[in-house]
Amino acid sequence: MKKLTGQDRTITTKWRPATQAVRGGTVRSQFGETSEAIFLTSGYAYDCAGDAAARFAGEQKGMTYSRLQNPTVEMLEERLALMEGAEAARCMASGMAAMTAALLCQLSVGDHIVAARAAFGSCRWLTDTLLPRFGIESTIIDGRDNDAWKAAIRPNTKLFFFETPANPTLDIVDLEAVCRIAKDAGLLTVVDNAFATPLLQRPLDYGADIVAYSATKMMDGQGRVLAGAVCGTDAFINNTLLAFTRNTGPTLSAFNAWVVMKGLETLDLRISRQSENALNVAKFLDGRVPRTLYPALPSHPQHNLAMKQMSAGGTIISIFLDGGRVQAHGLLDALELVDISNNIGDSRSLMTHPCSTTHAGLSVEVRAEMGVEEGMLRLNVGLEDPLDVIDDLDRALKAVGL
Repeated sequence: MKKLTGQDRTITTKWRPATQAVRGGTVRSQFGETSEAIFLTSGYAYDCAGDAAARFAGEQKGMTYSRLQNPTVEMLEERLALMEGAEAARCMASGMAAMTAALLCQLSVGDHIVAARAAFGSCRWLTDTLLPRFGIESTIIDGRDNDAWKAAIRPNTKLFFFETPANPTLDIVDLEAVCRIAKDAGLLTVVDNAFATPLLQRPLDYGADIVAYSATKMMDGQGRVLAGAVCGTDAFINNTLLAFTRNTGPTLSAFNAWVVMKGLETLDLRISRQSENALNVAKFLDGRVPRTLYPALPSHPQHNLAMKQMSAGGTIISIFLDGGRVQAHGLLDALELVDISNNIGDSRSLMTHPCSTTHAGLSVEVRAEMGVEEGMLRLNVGLEDPLDVIDDLDRALKAVGL
């Protein structure tokens, strides 16, 4: 591969996803390094004052400040845009920085959005608490109900916002149908695709406009750094979003960008194996506990839709115990191999109790509306031998009488 091949879309768009995840976006310096360089710099020097003025005026290509551009971060942005099938991408310091920026960059006082009720706790805080502070109204609906999206549209509605599969209830939104409803009404769709990644599901292929990520999850995949990304059209990313990020500063560090790129090199292998492992674990849990949710299981109420949109079930399983928080915490405390942790997408198997961790900041009423019950546990299945994970769960379940 030549120094600039990774930036040449006439070449890189022909590559298959696993190749794009390893080589897309790469730029080599004059030293010809094989691993991407880390540019740990806040600022940049110019050969003359005229060059500085030209760059700030947008008349000359080049870096000005690492709050706006950084060579390492730009390599990751091009790689993610390529994998997503997007014209452009913008990386940020965390998944929630990406979600917040994707919404606030295009909303103003008096606007209205429609959002799915099943979502990560902090995303519900955005729609329920933060946006109203700025005079932006939200209507929260059951994202599984296509008619509810259409019914919630008002004259001042600007966008639809949803996650599929949703965290932690694994609700599935019909991407094609909901994006069509939005387009017919002249609205944009913002999709949180963190659970699936572009290797299992590409929302843009179904008509979505903007895709947001917590790259902390599967993209890093080893619990090391925080990162986020927003993908979309060149006009949205470099006009609407860039102006917001330039002046508010949710900047991704060069080091974290480099770590995520190293994670992407193995994403295809990891998500394939982890999805396979998760299916094996889900089959064990299905029928062993009162209720098991996993998109690739036929028992999932939206199994057919999930498998139409996704190439595999992903890494996340949710289970429901009849004994509420006491039994759920008891199971967690009895685990020996699986870690009690609120992260997902890690190569290690992790389990958490959403009511007391990721969704603890929401009211009891909102959690009930979302389907986040006191007896719910969310399991991220990692790269361990699935039989060892099953053995650990089997022993823990027996410890709480199951």
